[in-house]
Amino acid sequence: MAATARHDREMQQKAKKNLSKKDIDPIEKLRCQCLLRGSKGILGLGRVFKIMDDDGNKTLSFAEFKKGLRDYGVPLEKPDVEKMFKAFDSDNSGSIDFDEFLIKLRPPMSQARKDVIHQAFHKLDKTGDNIVTEEDLKGVYNVKKHPKYLNGELTESQIFRSFLDTFDNPNEKDGKITQEEFLNYYAGVSASIDNDSYFTLMMRTAWKL
Repeated sequence: MAATARHDREMQQKAKKNLSKKDIDPIEKLRCQCLLRGSKGILGLGRVFKIMDDDGNKTLSFAEFKKGLRDYGVPLEKPDVEKMFKAFDSDNSGSIDFDEFLIKLRPPMSQARKDVIHQAFHKLDKTGDNIVTEEDLKGVYNVKKHPKYLNGELTESQIFRSFLDTFDNPNEKDGKITQEEFLNYYAGVSASIDNDSYFTLMMRTAWKL
């Protein structure tokens, strides 16, 4: 289940409205900047920071944080960036724990929403290694009725890759979905849907849970 154009439009309007508030919380401000880009906004920023973490220590310094926001094209003044960094650096260590950063950045979700997202991911992850690849999809995604497969426009492999690309940064396509990326994507979709029951029903229907 991907976000529809209508969901993205509604979410972008909501984010724009929130950004116009005078005393917006620094974390909420960055979240809204991401959601202005649609349901893939938080996933995209997470990928930018992941790529920057060359040494794999899963922390971000202020310089890395500032560069990541700039590379992602988030228009913020330096005082705003400083406020945001301090809001994420809760222990005043001078660096941000990457996992904590993403948890705080994701729009708040009920446990019911998180549970159904995890269920969908584990259904896809046939090998149980917390990474979904084309091999995993072969057991759960039947392309035989896909219109582009039926008319010969795309092969099974190309359709699988197209699905995996939904969760990828356009500039860094690796054909893999981690559990974190899956959650970041659906956190964006979730932000466009106010009703818990509707969100869980959509997920259960889409993923046949």
